[in-house]
Amino acid sequence: MDSVSLLLADARLPTGGHAQSGGLEPALLAGLRPDEIEGLLRTRLRTNVPVDAGTAVVVVSTSTVTEVETVVDAWNARVPSEVVRAASYRAARGYLRLGARVGLDARWARRADLPRPVALGLLARHWRLRPTDTARVVCHDEIQTVAAAALKLAPLDPLDTVQWVLQLRPEVDAVVDAVAALTDPDDIPAATAPLLEQWQHTHPTHPRRLFHA
Repeated sequence: MDSVSLLLADARLPTGGHAQSGGLEPALLAGLRPDEIEGLLRTRLRTNVPVDAGTAVVVVSTSTVTEVETVVDAWNARVPSEVVRAASYRAARGYLRLGARVGLDARWARRADLPRPVALGLLARHWRLRPTDTARVVCHDEIQTVAAAALKLAPLDPLDTVQWVLQLRPEVDAVVDAVAALTDPDDIPAATAPLLEQWQHTHPTHPRRLFHA
């Protein structure tokens, strides 16, 4: 991975990711045990994450606004939950603000209806990232978002979260291999995790929460 990939994968990048838990907080509120968090990540890497990774990769191959809009429609069709979509749109704004600062087409920075993987894909396209690096950034961001949130929400040894990153490498490699060659929006994976979405739907109205989603 080159320096741009490492920048996008850095949790210290100020795009507002600290306000997200990757669905972990609603899962814990619904009864998920801390020792089941790694399993939650494995589930997401087999369902939701390939959708986002595939979306970002396809955006890298686009060359027109119309093509990007087609990818947005494809992502929206694969994410039926308005709560999950809203969280993704919110996370995208930070990436688009970054894009505006580094020379990304200003039309994108004003958008409030683009999901996070499309925003990441636009940055990856702007910086000419390889599709494999783009997909890996999406996977790494997912794992690190949950790992960082876990240390605030559950009694864990920080080394536990490092171990997740290392142990989940085969699953990450599988996602990258599955989506790296995609160029057609119709080929973006379409898996979902209904129970995780159900938990996320109750989260916005919970009286005690640390994260937006």
